[in-house]
Amino acid sequence: MCVKITAAAKALPPYWRETKDILPFLDTWLIGQETRFQRKVRKIFENAAVDKRYSIMTPAEVFSQTSFEEKNAIYARESIKLGETALTNALAKVGWKPTDIDYLITVSCTGIMIPSLDAYLINSMQMKQDVVRLPVTEMGCVAGISGIIYAKNFLKANPGKRAALLAVESPTATFQIDDYSMANIVSAAIFGDGAACVLLSSHDDDEGPEVVAEEMYHFYDAVHMMGFSLANSGLQMILDKGVTETIAAHFPAIVHPFLEKNRLKIDDISHLIFHPGGRKIVEVVQELFGKLGKNIDDTKEVLRQYGNMSSATVLYVLERFMEKQPEKDTYGLMLSFGPGFSAQRVLLQW
Repeated sequence: MCVKITAAAKALPPYWRETKDILPFLDTWLIGQETRFQRKVRKIFENAAVDKRYSIMTPAEVFSQTSFEEKNAIYARESIKLGETALTNALAKVGWKPTDIDYLITVSCTGIMIPSLDAYLINSMQMKQDVVRLPVTEMGCVAGISGIIYAKNFLKANPGKRAALLAVESPTATFQIDDYSMANIVSAAIFGDGAACVLLSSHDDDEGPEVVAEEMYHFYDAVHMMGFSLANSGLQMILDKGVTETIAAHFPAIVHPFLEKNRLKIDDISHLIFHPGGRKIVEVVQELFGKLGKNIDDTKEVLRQYGNMSSATVLYVLERFMEKQPEKDTYGLMLSFGPGFSAQRVLLQW
């Protein structure tokens, strides 16, 4: 019995802007700041390798003085819409019904909902009443791969079942209007909103790449590097400037032992499904993989078209590979980094 990924699908919010169209809003926000600082912030946006991003709010709403309560209410309302669209799109790809799902995992870190998103979808989509729910929060960008790991373990223990992993994120809802720190600015420059759904199965009749192996890797003494602090104004970004160097230092220990456990080397990996955390992280990983004769072109393209959508982003990269229908017996490596600090990996075989 094996666990397979049968489909991946995305859903996008109603509002979008190219980065050049956001700059006028940025200039207004920066009025009163030093000229040199204003130029620096503009360059961060212009050099972020993000051409376009989507949002649950208009730019005017993002750059407005709204409370945590108001922005979180928008997050909750729009998350339900996006989640249902992403799940519907994924089900349509394989001809499943909502009642075919036995295990529903929802992941998000950019807002607060109790009850969680899955409860609303069970009602609106009339899913089965005994569906197993797992809402996952507080894991940031790695949660997309975390959800695949949790789904794989559930399905391996329950043959003939099906799971849906749903990632819905709105980093724009966390933008802090009164915070001129580099963490808030860099976050605004690289992040966008979006949702994605991945369907997995332990049914013999379902097809797709097999989840061969999965593993988490936790960095010691690095909890300060990435995350959110909960302020009266909302979720305030924490982003340490040493993230890229830390990833580079740990990279060999993250990749090679994991492959060796599965009797593989990097040469055996045809498809790199890497989470685009931001331009600097992408450049570091591109250099590291490039030395190994690999590329992360699809990762760069997702970052360019959508920005970093936290947990959903790596699933956008996965969807691109699923649509290519890779050759049989080829391997793919999924990789994400996130708060903790942690790296999470999944090995796929088509």
